Amino acid sequence: MPIENWLAFTAASFVMGLIPGPGVTMIVGYALAAGRRAALFSVAGAALGNLTAMTLSLAGVGALLAASALAFAVLKWLGAAYLIALGLLTIGKTLDRSAPPAPAVQPRTSFLGAFAVTALNPKTIVFFVAFAPQFISASAPYMSQAAILTATFVILVAATDAGYALLASSFAPVMRSPRVRRWAERAGGGALVGAGLATAAARAG
Repeated sequence: MPIENWLAFTAASFVMGLIPGPGVTMIVGYALAAGRRAALFSVAGAALGNLTAMTLSLAGVGALLAASALAFAVLKWLGAAYLIALGLLTIGKTLDRSAPPAPAVQPRTSFLGAFAVTALNPKTIVFFVAFAPQFISASAPYMSQAAILTATFVILVAATDAGYALLASSFAPVMRSPRVRRWAERAGGGALVGAGLATAAARAG
């Protein structure tokens, strides 16, 4: 792979990482509602989700999703249903004022939630099919180039996600108030519902 191709891909990936999407929204929500540890676990989940999505794309699944309306729709609605259900459940737990505050989000929950947001988004998989091959040289082995691009993207986006997590978690002490925390959890649940609706609205093309 020519070095200029890799540098261009690195710059594009960094810019993509800086643009807040559903994954960043979820990470910030975890940081505000549950603190730094849960947020960093969600960063790890998002990184694994990106690795999964990009690997599937470069392996040809993205092309299948782009070509098959049924396959795209099935994956899209599964991901959307999961996110919306999780968001509504989060909001629902905060509506009963007589109930004690919900327990803090566990790291495992934040990890799996962020993984689902990134890995189960068919739009992401299809996007990688169109994006990554532009930087692959036909004169060099495909697999090694694909591995380099995948690692570059996952590491860079994980770094920008971690930056968002650390910045947002610096405001976590404000969340010690049960009332503020309840509203933060509602906002996080709303972000999940919004991410689910965005996934549901995605189109293959």
